[in-house]
Amino acid sequence: MRTVELCDGEILFLLRSCDSLFPTGSFAHSYGLEELVRKDYVRDESTLVRFLKLHILPSLTNIDLPLAAHARQAARMNNWEGLLALNSLAYAVRASRELRTASLQTGRRRLASLAAASDCPIVRKLHEIACENPRFGHAPVVWGAVCHRLPERATLVALVYQVVAGYCTAAPKAMRIGQEAVQRVLTSILAEASAGIDTALKTPVEKIGFFDPILDIASMNHEFADERLFLS
Repeated sequence: MRTVELCDGEILFLLRSCDSLFPTGSFAHSYGLEELVRKDYVRDESTLVRFLKLHILPSLTNIDLPLAAHARQAARMNNWEGLLALNSLAYAVRASRELRTASLQTGRRRLASLAAASDCPIVRKLHEIACENPRFGHAPVVWGAVCHRLPERATLVALVYQVVAGYCTAAPKAMRIGQEAVQRVLTSILAEASAGIDTALKTPVEKIGFFDPILDIASMNHEFADERLFLS
């Protein structure tokens, strides 16, 4: 994986923003994992690794990472129309209502929390847009925009960590798996993230998208499940 130089303030921002203490509400979501555990598609360490490699890394590579990269660039250019267009695309490329809602809720929560503790003009502007437009604030667009001052690659590496760590946090609540196994899963998946980031950085806006019927259908079924631990 390539080396990315960061100053102390940038490191602290990433540590704070990626920490589980940061109030995005992501702990309330499994992003489709709970239903796949119920269907026995994911049941242990090896099948969790398989799920993340076959479904989540490709989704990151083709949706979240390029969205964040383009949002970062749009924010650097104060291109608000471009950010709105990327936000609409973030909604359109997710077939499941649960996954769309989860993306919007966590992104807006992140933005509100950052705005409350930041004097950055772009963060303030983004928060104003979100207050006026309840459909603005999908997670990868918000992340890319608020990281406009950070190196491009660091922005995407941090996003991969957030997403994969979110699944690994949800896993012990949804199935029998220990913390050491979760750490092995996290390490294994993060080790393969670099290639996806390389691809995402070359992906034009018109190529953003990924079709995954297994994850989409699981999320749609989860919406109407009789019992749920997670919102998604």
